[in-house]
Amino acid sequence: MKTEIIKSDHPCAISHAIDILKNGGLVAFPTDTVYGLASLPFKAENVEGLFSAKGRSNTRAIAILIGDYKDLQRVTDQFDERALRIANRFWPGPLTLVVPKLPSLPDVLSPDGTIGVRMPDHPIALALLREIGPLAVTSANLSGEDNPNTADEVYRQLNKRVHLIVDGGKTAGGVPSTVLDCIATSLTILRQGPIALESIEAALL
Repeated sequence: MKTEIIKSDHPCAISHAIDILKNGGLVAFPTDTVYGLASLPFKAENVEGLFSAKGRSNTRAIAILIGDYKDLQRVTDQFDERALRIANRFWPGPLTLVVPKLPSLPDVLSPDGTIGVRMPDHPIALALLREIGPLAVTSANLSGEDNPNTADEVYRQLNKRVHLIVDGGKTAGGVPSTVLDCIATSLTILRQGPIALESIEAALL
């Protein structure tokens, strides 16, 4: 596999990425946290490609990124009022909300029937997501290695493992998103990131 790099300001960058994704390929692109590696989420074989590229166990969940609230219905049918209030406060942004997964989504996305959903605050990511819809996205690094903040860092780790890297410069965040369990009665941070639990709880007051 040859890994191609395209500048994000190239007029065909988004359309080229969409073509690759629709044909089962893998595309890396910048988000507001780190560079993400994406596939279409609706077929198990596409999602399996993410694990293969990263050398990662398929027992770990893969999150879904969306560019529009209407796409929530394509990944969950249980996004309650509390989750919506939190999303309205922190999306787009570095907060992943864990909610029940639609049964029609591949089991390989998550071993426990849940799904993490996020709307990133990055123009390139949002442009791609609003054109193609939900994507299964994980950090664009080899398992156990540093999270990449530039296209060059992605290339050094994933050359010949992914089809396309959209080069949007250095990411501003550099730290993966906060992951919040929105299923249990009490809100629980599953992975600490830029947004603290105290800020989330304050948004619900």
